[in-house]
Amino acid sequence: MESKIAIITDIHGNSAALRAVLNDIDKDKQIKHIYCLGDLIGIGHETNEVLEMLFSRKDISFVKGNHDEAVLHILEGKEPESVGEEKEHHKWIATGLDDKYIPKLRSLPKKQHKKINELDFLFVHYHLNDKNEFESIDTQPTLEKLDEIYKTVNADVVCFGHHHIVHHFKSKNRLYLNPSSLGCNHKPFAPYAKLHMGKSGQIDTIFIEVPYDNKEFLLTYEKLNVPAKEFILKNFYGEQHLQYI
Repeated sequence: MESKIAIITDIHGNSAALRAVLNDIDKDKQIKHIYCLGDLIGIGHETNEVLEMLFSRKDISFVKGNHDEAVLHILEGKEPESVGEEKEHHKWIATGLDDKYIPKLRSLPKKQHKKINELDFLFVHYHLNDKNEFESIDTQPTLEKLDEIYKTVNADVVCFGHHHIVHHFKSKNRLYLNPSSLGCNHKPFAPYAKLHMGKSGQIDTIFIEVPYDNKEFLLTYEKLNVPAKEFILKNFYGEQHLQYI
């Protein structure tokens, strides 16, 4: 039989982008399930709106991202991996997080294995070391490097996020896929991917960019005085807010 899934990742507290993507996914009645690869929160300021939208649905499976983990560490009285301005940002996110979402956020695993149409999938936010910690971002990924990282992993398809650019690598061993960050883009687009698994085991991958209105989202950084807002608006959104000022 055939099967179709959607892959989303790195929503980063951007409810306008998430709403646009979920609306687009819901138009495709063939999609049976959504896999969300972490970083639900952090960077964006719409924490509770995003978590309500995600956790209220029954058709999404999750893994935990580094921003999710950093905020949880702060709530648990632990030191997060973040430092300086990023740490202050995570503290601000933690302060505004509605308590009702914490148990669900805390329960998210760091990886999930699923069998879909006889294919073994691994869903993870990013590559994990032997201590179950996220590796640093490899800014020059190659097929050879990815095959080396996952050489002992039983997976036909490895789906991950974290690095906010599209990855689409295929070796004789497996397919590697990163649809790019849904919530952080230098243009008013929200990316995600659809995977269609055919009867013979083939996989058709479609990368989609959904346009959405990001004006209010960007201007609210100043209204809320979000910590690290200058860095975020420049590095994650390409200073798109300047056209609205």
